[in-house]
Amino acid sequence: MRTILAGIILAGSTLAALPLHAQQIGEVSTAFRFLGKNDRIVIEAYDDPKVVGVSCFVSRARTGGVSGTVGLAEDTADASIACRQVGDTLSFKGKLPKQEDVFSERQSILFKRLHIVRIVDPVRNTLVYLTYSDKLIDGSPKNGVTAVPVPRSNPIPIK
Repeated sequence: MRTILAGIILAGSTLAALPLHAQQIGEVSTAFRFLGKNDRIVIEAYDDPKVVGVSCFVSRARTGGVSGTVGLAEDTADASIACRQVGDTLSFKGKLPKQEDVFSERQSILFKRLHIVRIVDPVRNTLVYLTYSDKLIDGSPKNGVTAVPVPRSNPIPIK
């Protein structure tokens, strides 16, 4: 019995440590490629893992062709973000740090990542979300920002 319980706890903690995954909700083609997928813009939804009732929608460029189809192409740093309250109420899974990477995903075979960062603005009781790409050597200043106001009756718990 203890072995089964330990296995369940281990599996649960392993799942909790897995990275947040996006749900692709749409895409449009932007350039025809003779071989492989076309260049496109994809729209993905990310649910904030610590704020129940907030989802972020990110649109970003995806490179097609043979290299893009097999995952070797480097996508551009162009991205846009809109986060919204999607439930009737917002609730928090514990105290939030003032700033935290909510999501990060590889955009190229080496060194480039897309980030979504949550920043708490306690003065305005607002959650601010920023998306950007970074690179080991040469990052990009291209970014997108959005905000989700939280009613004053529901103060944001900060660490």
